[in-house]
Amino acid sequence: MDRSAEFRRWKAQCLSRADLSRKGSVDEDAVEIVQLLNAQEQFFTTSSCAGRILLLDGGINGFEVQKKQCCWLLVTHKPCVKEDMIVALRKANGDAILKFEPFVLHVQCRQLRDAQILHSVAIDSGFRNSGITVGKRGKTILAVRSTHGLEVPLSHNGKLMVTEEYVDFLLNIANQKMEENKKRIERVTERGRDTEREVFHPLIHSPDGRNSWSCANPKPGASSRSPTWVQEPKDLGHLLLLSQAIAESWMGSGAAGTRTGAHMGCQSFRPGH
Repeated sequence: MDRSAEFRRWKAQCLSRADLSRKGSVDEDAVEIVQLLNAQEQFFTTSSCAGRILLLDGGINGFEVQKKQCCWLLVTHKPCVKEDMIVALRKANGDAILKFEPFVLHVQCRQLRDAQILHSVAIDSGFRNSGITVGKRGKTILAVRSTHGLEVPLSHNGKLMVTEEYVDFLLNIANQKMEENKKRIERVTERGRDTEREVFHPLIHSPDGRNSWSCANPKPGASSRSPTWVQEPKDLGHLLLLSQAIAESWMGSGAAGTRTGAHMGCQSFRPGH
């Protein structure tokens, strides 16, 4: 089967299926970026979480919280107040863990060059832990991730091991991280929209019908963010220059595997998902 046709089939199957996540829908703060990407023919999203504050009650295996065996005492995608956290903590019978999990988004891309361009956008928006994987069947997945998470044990065998004052201190940190997380989502959404206008739209509607251009050699007087048409590349050289040029053009703007089936909204992600 033609690769483009196969990608269209994968996308249609994914977007037509029900959301099987715990919440059952895409988080409010992630809706815009998810819709933006799914509206472009070279992308579709497979899972996402806009970021959340969690209180889990369960066991700890080494240094990892085992989510599958945990009871979710509290989960919110908005800033959390101390009173709600204290009420939830009183329900803990095991080892209660306070967590902040930042935004994560998995995007299947039609081609590697599409993933490279979007990867540059994610990195420049503050998602420095983003990466690209290519599966055995040729599925190219971009994971948009950052590193400003938080995970702190609060109780052991149902006994609170810290003061309420310390819980309030941790919540202030978690709430600050939530606010920064929202700003990063807004940045990646805005730059994703810019990229759609300046990169992907010209690629789809190129004057000679070829998806081939580079920012490496702009025309005299052209903006560094304006696409310049070149001959079709015979290797990845132009693609690498393209990713670099996009990243460099936005550096001064104030920026601080995959699941098959439907796009999964906010959920408990397994490692690598």
